[in-house]
Amino acid sequence: MFIKQTNRKPENRLTRKQRTANRRFGNITANIKQTNAFMTKKEIAQNFLKLTAKGDSRTAFQLYVADNFKHHNSFFKGDRNTLMTAMEENAVINPNKVFEIQRALEDGDLVAVHSRVQLAQGDIEISVIHIFKFDQDKIIELWDFGQVVPAGIVNENGMF
Repeated sequence: MFIKQTNRKPENRLTRKQRTANRRFGNITANIKQTNAFMTKKEIAQNFLKLTAKGDSRTAFQLYVADNFKHHNSFFKGDRNTLMTAMEENAVINPNKVFEIQRALEDGDLVAVHSRVQLAQGDIEISVIHIFKFDQDKIIELWDFGQVVPAGIVNENGMF
């Protein structure tokens, strides 16, 4: 039996891109706390990465990144806006990116997050580690390192 829903407003409907992102990453935006005050640094770092992976870099930077932020990715200038723009462009170029957090560690003002990334389903896997430095509840510095998982991996324990 088909029942037409007439009480739904068009502006509440998700786009196809949003539905796809929500299936892959969970409805992150809906689950984000409005303030960082009640979140651990580890939760902030993980939410930041999930938002940027699904293409919502501006929200991630607005919520979690300090104005004096700097990063150490050797492919981009070291400022906040350059990295935010690069993350946005990466999400557009790779709309089917698979991003899975494997583990996260928090120690004082530092957080490390180990993730598994595929730019498209079935593509090569990349092991990525992000190290975040915090000032209060804002990210002030970021390092990221990636290693492609080799096809003939020798280690029986894998990289994840």
